[in-house]
Parts: sequence; C-alpha cells; structure tokens
Amino acid sequence: MAKRSLKKALPGLDRSDEVFASAAELFKVMSASMRLKILACLCDGEQNVSYLLSKIATTQPNMSQHLRTLHRAKILGKRRDGIQIFYHVIDERVLEICRTVFADVESTDPRL
Repeated sequence: MAKRSLKKALPGLDRSDEVFASAAELFKVMSASMRLKILACLCDGEQNVSYLLSKIATTQPNMSQHLRTLHRAKILGKRRDGIQIFYHVIDERVLEICRTVFADVESTDPRL
C-alpha cells in the first residue's frame, strides 16, 4: 500500500534515471547559499545587479559568477537596459521550490 501512495506522490519513480539526474543537477545548482539568496531576492520579480548587491553582502565578481551559473542552468533569464542587467527567474519549478522552502524555514527557525 505504501508503494502505491509513493508512486502517486512521485510519478517519476516509474521513469528512467534521467529524471533523477535532471533533478539532482537542479538541486546541485541551487545548493550554494549565495544562489539561494539571489533566488530569494528574485522570487518577487525582476531586479538589477545593483539591487542584488545592495541586498546581499558579496563582491560584484562573486555575484556575477553565481548569476552566470544560474543563467547557464536556465534558471534565470536576463535582459539589458542601457548599462544595467536585469535578472528574473524563468523556471517556475524553482520559484515554487524556493517559496515553499523559504516559507518553511522562516516559520520554523527562531533565528529568522
């Protein structure tokens, strides 16, 4: 009985290993705390690099490296407006994951 309910909850169990490899890659990209901070800033919409730097304590080169990684993984999209570059989340799965995890962490961690 437990196997049936698990299969309903996780239909990917019947799929090939590619599904799990793809999920592992997504979680690997998202596993850096700096990238999670960036995603948290972008959950509510598009922001430019200057805004991200004002909210996250890091250097511009470090920020650029993490943004590039998220962009290459097709998690973020970007657009240029003059000299400013704006980033936004294009992978709806990531938005859902982040909103769920961030809400859960904030509600259970007394330090936040």
